[in-house]
Amino acid sequence: MTPKTASRFVRCSCGRLHWGALGAAGLLLCDPARGVLLQRRAWWVHNGSTWALPGGALEIGETVREAAAREAREEADVPSSAFRATSAFVLDHGAWQYTTVLGVTGSDLEARVANEESAELRWTPPGEVQDLELHRDFAEVWPALRAQLGRELVLVVDAANVMGSRPDGWWRDRRGAAERLRDQLAGLAVEGLDDAVTGIGAGSQWRWWPRVVLVVEGKARGVSTIPGVEVVSAETDGDAKIVEVTAGARTRTTDHVVVATADCELRGRVSALGAGVLGPGALLRELS
Repeated sequence: MTPKTASRFVRCSCGRLHWGALGAAGLLLCDPARGVLLQRRAWWVHNGSTWALPGGALEIGETVREAAAREAREEADVPSSAFRATSAFVLDHGAWQYTTVLGVTGSDLEARVANEESAELRWTPPGEVQDLELHRDFAEVWPALRAQLGRELVLVVDAANVMGSRPDGWWRDRRGAAERLRDQLAGLAVEGLDDAVTGIGAGSQWRWWPRVVLVVEGKARGVSTIPGVEVVSAETDGDAKIVEVTAGARTRTTDHVVVATADCELRGRVSALGAGVLGPGALLRELS
């Protein structure tokens, strides 16, 4: 391993050779109209001529999202602006990990073979993926990946209730407190949440990058939206607006919707819509 790269083989505890001294990551893109983007690996690479994902070794200092996006750009000419990363699945061998980053995109994305590591790229309906000659590790995790294809986590946050759970003087400047909460949530949209925190139940290998909706009311109205956090102002009843936002998010039945609040009545109303709930304490621990 040179000082500038971690691109080398490592002998795993499973007895196999794996590429990437720091682990590896790949990007599984889903377009509802075309399926998933698969890459047939060049014959000369490790496990050549099999189908898998654009991916490769993590470089020093990279996150898995950054590595997956870089590999997709280098191998399939996919710009990072063309998709939204929604979740990640970790194949954990102990001494080595492969992280599949799942993303959603649209039909305007034109991927192409961009370097010698790719022999072919193909949009494939999910039901036909298992018929291809798959890379052995990809074949192992494909059933778990397929179950979450195109699914996003929408995190709806009851600003008044979450702020009210922390006696830090928020009531002296409700708008300022809402802006601080919003800024913390923007970090959460980047860092993500473990599946155990969300309560989704997909499994411990999963992590989710939520689409965050912060619902504000009263003197906090007018707080602006920022990248990673959509802010919705309730003109009158904050609970009613949260129910409305939750119902709107649930129109895409494939999505996971979780509402952060401790209000018992509100929790019952959003649960009836099929949403999960998350207590303010659990959310604030993730923000600290």
